[in-house]
Amino acid sequence: MSDDFDLAVVGGGIHGCGVAQAGVAAGYRVLLLEQEELAFGTSRRSSKLIHGGLRYLESAQIALVRESLRERELLLKLAPELVQRRDFYLPVYRATSRRPWKIWLGLAAYSALAGFRAHTGFKRLPSRAWRNLDGLRTDGLQQLFCYSDAQTDDAALTRAVMTSARELGAELQCPAEFIGAERSDQGCAVQFRDKRGMQRIQCKVLINAAGPWVNKVLSRVNPAPSRLAMDLVQGTHIVLPGEIARGIYYVEAPADRRAVFVMPWQGKTLVGTTESFYTGDPAQVHPLPKEIDYLRETFRHYFPDRDDTVVDSFAGLRVLPAGDGIAFGRDRETRLHADVASRPRVLTIYGGKLTGYRATAEKVMEAVRPGLGKASPVASTAALPLHPA
Repeated sequence: MSDDFDLAVVGGGIHGCGVAQAGVAAGYRVLLLEQEELAFGTSRRSSKLIHGGLRYLESAQIALVRESLRERELLLKLAPELVQRRDFYLPVYRATSRRPWKIWLGLAAYSALAGFRAHTGFKRLPSRAWRNLDGLRTDGLQQLFCYSDAQTDDAALTRAVMTSARELGAELQCPAEFIGAERSDQGCAVQFRDKRGMQRIQCKVLINAAGPWVNKVLSRVNPAPSRLAMDLVQGTHIVLPGEIARGIYYVEAPADRRAVFVMPWQGKTLVGTTESFYTGDPAQVHPLPKEIDYLRETFRHYFPDRDDTVVDSFAGLRVLPAGDGIAFGRDRETRLHADVASRPRVLTIYGGKLTGYRATAEKVMEAVRPGLGKASPVASTAALPLHPA
């Protein structure tokens, strides 16, 4: 391992691996440090969706949806073994808060933002098709929409991105604990501990992609950079027996009208997610009984004849900007926070979505390039195929 790097990345989730791939593709020397294993945190505990975020249209996050839809189409081409297109079913009942006309308008806007490409349209399913949808409850059903998005194995996608980065020359130290960094006008002296003991390297720019641990990482940098106030929001999923076969169902939780997905997953059915604020150690996050009950109640409401026995459950953490009120309507834009605007030496990624990891990584590279100097690109992340590791 070299002692000198252009980029040192802390965090082996999808965004850290994405930055490693983008950095080495741009011609820079890259080292990624991961304390546990790749995709240890949120990047293996997501809803497994590669999507534009239909519900973000309600809060007018148009740019986020457009970017995510563009990235969805790109990932379908780059990673066909890892990202597959799925039919999504959106039922509207008499008690559904969003009326059919509103959903029609939302789906029309979604299709338009996707560029009216093949497979980006939507349709209403006739009532004769309603009884062939995995036991979906039909009493009170007024309309049923079908549109297209995609699904992935989030951990496998993360590993594939890092494999691509390593094939281009990025280095990976895992497990390796980030101990601290001393920053100066020239860069950062980084200390970490791996199986050989304490190590020290020099980098021009340190990328903090530690997810819910980002502010903990910043607390170990001297002089201390500024940080953003953030909220951690827990999202729980449950796994049920038997596989939903036709596609993914986008339903409205009867308890609070939040969006919940019911989807096929590794021969079983995955239901999620929840949103509750979390203040503990990110490593100790776990599903709460009330969250499990909430998801089971939602599933039973729409699929009354299917088995709702919980065979597994997991919880992950989203990083959202600090604010008042519920998390559901919060802005989901990723925030890049640099220690110095003109020539960053430490840049932190706050938040981020699985679908948009590549676009985020390219924005990171644009932000830190003044502190890196020129290099000769060796590849484009928009053209690098991704295969299961």
